[in-house]
Amino acid sequence: MSGTEQRAASGAPRTPGGRTDPEPPPPGGVLWTIAGDVRALLMLPAAFTMQVAHPAIAAGVDQYSVFRTDPWGRGERSLRSVQLWVYGGEEAAEEGRRVRRLHKDIQGTDTRGRRYHSLDPACYAWVHATGFPVYLYAGRYLLRRFTPAQERQLYREWLQVGRILGLRDRDMPQSIEEYWEYWGRMLAEEIEPTAVARELIATDVRLPRPEGGGPVVRLLLRLTWPALRVAFLRLRAFVTVGYMPPEARAAIGLEWSPAQERRLRRFSTAVRILVPLLPERLRYLPIARAARARWRGAAR
Repeated sequence: MSGTEQRAASGAPRTPGGRTDPEPPPPGGVLWTIAGDVRALLMLPAAFTMQVAHPAIAAGVDQYSVFRTDPWGRGERSLRSVQLWVYGGEEAAEEGRRVRRLHKDIQGTDTRGRRYHSLDPACYAWVHATGFPVYLYAGRYLLRRFTPAQERQLYREWLQVGRILGLRDRDMPQSIEEYWEYWGRMLAEEIEPTAVARELIATDVRLPRPEGGGPVVRLLLRLTWPALRVAFLRLRAFVTVGYMPPEARAAIGLEWSPAQERRLRRFSTAVRILVPLLPERLRYLPIARAARARWRGAAR
């Protein structure tokens, strides 16, 4: 019996056209242990910056995104989407379709003068591809060094995320060896220090104040935002560059000194020790926490 037939026999959801939805990563897998951990918040900025170092993606984000005018809302929506791909169950595939609908009209001319469409596999696959090396590299600092078997499992699970996003197998490297060949080629031929990538690590850009919270929180933010803004931008730049694989830093033209590396190691050690001591309601992001609770309940 084929994989598609097995899913159909098990009652896996089908699309209106009769196709079986792709399955999200399995509960209890490698991706489940890391994607919803609060430490992922420190990893994701490196992946986002690597994405917009692609000329076409930078052009699309520059023209269509609200990352300058509504950075907090955009960040919250992006994080929710990533969480649903992994922990959303039957919602995962629908979230993938929503993401594709959102990008269907994004097109134009990239920074090299080439026509692009955001759903072209050459662009869309790179957005997906950036997550895997960041999880591996940042995970060494914030979580643990994965074994070769865990790396391969993580990559298989990340391919499942790609299918959730609507990527076809022929548009993604199908083995970890093929992935690293693709990675090297993309860094050598496509990735560059785009203006958007530079903007995401700048410490002197305008950053609107968050508007959430009650009256007291909003008042405190108004009073303290000038200092908080500077501190936040510096931390964002530090973790973005620090948790980015060195070869990607080089391709984007980012500097990283031995002194910064020592600071990153001290910071990461503190985070790696502290987070496991937190209660689950603080250690895991809300969607991940709810999914983990459902999974444990179903297992009992």
